Amino acid sequence: MHLDGDTAPDILALLGDRSTLARRPALRIEQAADAATLRAYRRLRHEAFVREQGLFEKHDLDDRDDDPRTVTLVARDAAGTVVGGVRLGPACDGPDIGWWTGGRLVSARGSGGVGAALVRAACARAEAEGVLRFEATVQVRAETFFRRLGWTRVRPVTVADAPHVLMRHPIGRVAAHAAAAKSALGPLLAALAGQAPHALGGPGFVGDDGAPVPGGDVVAACDAIVPSMVERDPEWAGWCSVLVNLNDLAAMGAAPVGLLDALAAPDAAHAARVLDGLARAARAYGVPVLGGHTQLGVPAALSVTALGRAARPVPGGGGRPGHAVRLTADLGGGWRAGYRGRQWDSTTSRRTDELRVMLGAVAAGRPAAAKDVSMAGIAGTLGMLAEASGCAAVLDVAAVPRPAAASMGDWLTCFPGFAMLTADEPGAPAPAAGPAASAVCGELTTGSGVSLRWPDGQVTEAVGGPVTGLGTA
Repeated sequence: MHLDGDTAPDILALLGDRSTLARRPALRIEQAADAATLRAYRRLRHEAFVREQGLFEKHDLDDRDDDPRTVTLVARDAAGTVVGGVRLGPACDGPDIGWWTGGRLVSARGSGGVGAALVRAACARAEAEGVLRFEATVQVRAETFFRRLGWTRVRPVTVADAPHVLMRHPIGRVAAHAAAAKSALGPLLAALAGQAPHALGGPGFVGDDGAPVPGGDVVAACDAIVPSMVERDPEWAGWCSVLVNLNDLAAMGAAPVGLLDALAAPDAAHAARVLDGLARAARAYGVPVLGGHTQLGVPAALSVTALGRAARPVPGGGGRPGHAVRLTADLGGGWRAGYRGRQWDSTTSRRTDELRVMLGAVAAGRPAAAKDVSMAGIAGTLGMLAEASGCAAVLDVAAVPRPAAASMGDWLTCFPGFAMLTADEPGAPAPAAGPAASAVCGELTTGSGVSLRWPDGQVTEAVGGPVTGLGTA
């Protein structure tokens, strides 16, 4: 990301220089939507990088300008004149894996504040596109400017025979999502950890998706649906109450036996809609509802308990450093209406035989460790598996099975319908999972947290440490 020479006003503004703020003209940042706007932006680039700075001999155009995926943002002043611009887009050819670069940042002379505004807009746009790694190559004299905007130095590089610095914008989406979903568990459940020997699943099963019931082969799982979802989308809440609990049993290699539901609703009509979704899901999976409890005249709430059987449950904390990490996920379907970027619905379009073979994948393959991908998302759930195993995890971003309609940022943080993370010895066969896609996409290592590994070998932090605080199993 080259930068013109007019950066001092931006830095002064960041330091709180009120006189600079007062001089700053009104700006509007927008995506370049026509050829005339692009020409105006490129004229600014040519003036700065070719004529004034001599970084390029004839022009500064390259293949990124011709890439249809490239996004160009421009700044207009109060009169509508283009006074700056920046481009950004995927760093690699081929599928967009959530690694973007910014470049050709330029502002007209005397247009203080434009550079900083464009950088902030580019960062916001990249994150909105589901980007998890966003970098820019900047001139050495612009490093301080980018540091003031929160960027970090990666390494020195050379561009057009001139010294530059590779800078990275920190994106904490994965860590923030995992923390919001799961970080309260350890402190909250500390009071239960010291009870009976079998509390919290017993030795070897702390933090699992279900709990082996002492004295037999029964495995129990219990999940509640977010009350706001029960209120606004009762049929989907009913469906999901079955889905999430059966996935929890499946992660432990347990065959489902039946379900119990506890439903609260403001009136009978609302309760009927929840139960309709629950009943349809139970029929689709071929698992009976054995009983439960219903209460009317109260705020909406729903909790379901699933019972299954497994002679030897698969633990979530059975991984070890050196184990290969595999993701098995159903990529069919699409975003649930009203939950784009947050909930992927593959299950409502599947037949019973397809649903059941996916549920049986962990039981058939018997990996060393398995976790159902929960609301913590793929990266957060991998952190939970690693934490329970006393390990760290590395996820190979380009190898993650992912539907074309989902950005990498959304896919690694959403609830994906059916997705299982497993850890096992390298070379272990893929599970028989019917329509689900399956691929080795990382490994467990020593340490803690989750890192993302990119095709160029660079590793970035996704989760800095334990996800739940429950510790090793």
